[in-house]
Amino acid sequence: MGVSTEQLNTFKSTTHTYLEHGASNTLKYRSTQVLTNDLLQALKSYTESMQKPVTLVLQTGEYTKRDELVKFLSDIANVSDNLIFEQRDMQESLRSPLSFTLEVDNKATGIIFSGIPAGHEFNSLVLAILQASGSEIRLDDNLKTLLGNIQEELKFEVFISLSCHNCPDVVQALNQFSLLNPNISTEMIDGGLYPELIKEREIQGVPSVYLNGELFANGKVDAGQLIEKLLERTPDTAQIAEQKTLPLQDVTVIGGGPGGVSAAIYSARKGLKVTLIADRFGGQVKDTMGIENLISVPSTTGPELTGALSEHMKQYDITLKEHLRVSKIEKDDIKILTLSSGEIIKTRSLIIATGARWRELGVPGEKENIGNGVAYCPHCDGPFFKGKDVAVIGGGNSGIEAALDLAGLVKSVTVFEFLPELKADKVIVDQALARDNITIIKNVATKQILAADNKVCAIEYEDRLTGEIHQQSLAGVFVQIGLIPNSQLVKDVVALNDYGEIIVDTKCQTSESGIYACGDVTTVPFKQIVIAMGEGAKASLAAFEYLLSQPIEA
Repeated sequence: MGVSTEQLNTFKSTTHTYLEHGASNTLKYRSTQVLTNDLLQALKSYTESMQKPVTLVLQTGEYTKRDELVKFLSDIANVSDNLIFEQRDMQESLRSPLSFTLEVDNKATGIIFSGIPAGHEFNSLVLAILQASGSEIRLDDNLKTLLGNIQEELKFEVFISLSCHNCPDVVQALNQFSLLNPNISTEMIDGGLYPELIKEREIQGVPSVYLNGELFANGKVDAGQLIEKLLERTPDTAQIAEQKTLPLQDVTVIGGGPGGVSAAIYSARKGLKVTLIADRFGGQVKDTMGIENLISVPSTTGPELTGALSEHMKQYDITLKEHLRVSKIEKDDIKILTLSSGEIIKTRSLIIATGARWRELGVPGEKENIGNGVAYCPHCDGPFFKGKDVAVIGGGNSGIEAALDLAGLVKSVTVFEFLPELKADKVIVDQALARDNITIIKNVATKQILAADNKVCAIEYEDRLTGEIHQQSLAGVFVQIGLIPNSQLVKDVVALNDYGEIIVDTKCQTSESGIYACGDVTTVPFKQIVIAMGEGAKASLAAFEYLLSQPIEA
């Protein structure tokens, strides 16, 4: 029986990593690299499912924090006879004496860790060990075929921060690619331990992914985007793969956030054939670190809620197509979906739950400097600006919360708000006003982001009252101006309003028969998790009602 990513990825903060153990016991691992007895016992229970021994091979030599890493790996290896720790001279394949690799049957897996995979990356190591030893890699079968058919030699480097909650998704995805294809190798690099390399490559955001020495992807990226970029790079791969085709589906849901999962579960409970397609399971929720308004759950985090959604959905017969995008929708009595992998899915009804994404400023210097000073995630990229001056654009809840998060790391934070007054809740505004290193400037419009030597150096803004243009020197700009609906896929399929939201009625019906929508992508007001879940249930019940009125296909 395999161990899923969701079983491991249940984090409560950027300084603790959690492993699910049984139904209710949660054990924590502190980022001080101290492996507690309880955690080691939990690891021991996981390793009982290992089918093959795995050797952790550490490069010999002297290096800062190496003694810490030696103890860390020794403690892990001691939990099972199936884990072996060796120190060996492997300079040709390993970066430094703080680099180690995984071997199975005396053969390299292609997985390398440069640094101590603590914090959020501890689970990446555990999952890599289990999957290398034979645990199931839970990728779509068609994706496994596509990845396995890549003939080009691909060497990935992933620069991460241990405080980044998005980085493990990328590290774990690339580790899986390496295990599926011997032509692919991947190295996790803790940027905090390789400052010279970070400076050399001018990295200011994580994850930053390099392929064969060239920048491949940076900033907020997920496994679906990595796969899509790989398929674009190797287009012949899709032609080689023999696709497996699903039978006609009753309901297909596009989107793996709370609304989409709710719709899929409610549909499956009706005994329908259901498929859920998600380029990133959990959606925007996965990036939310604090959730305190989901009724009956006093406090949780986005990653924890995402894991719970996954575990709940697994109780039902639902086909999950994860890390895939829908590239085309043909509407008719039978809807035809084309996936990014080339697979075709036919369905009697369709529920769109594609959610929303971060809204961009749309000013000169923004897109050009993503990863070089422009960022959208303070949790991920904040540590790169320690002791520096930064700006947060946006005075809503997300903007003020970002300012508070950053204030403990950076020298100063300036919040720029377009409106005359802040939109954030008073309780967090009061906290921001109480901080000596947070300044709030209202009624201003960002005009452009300036850069020098490929790094952000200033922001230019206009006073909306006087029309005067000002410049402020700074090292980073965090954009927090709300969300924009992910509706571009269906702009020619269903009716949208002027904001790009899908127009729905009280039953989540769109302008097209048999197509429903729910969650943040729709005109339903108040973009909240609990509302998305309710709308997902409504969309499913409406689709079921629709299917009852339709002739059953042979």
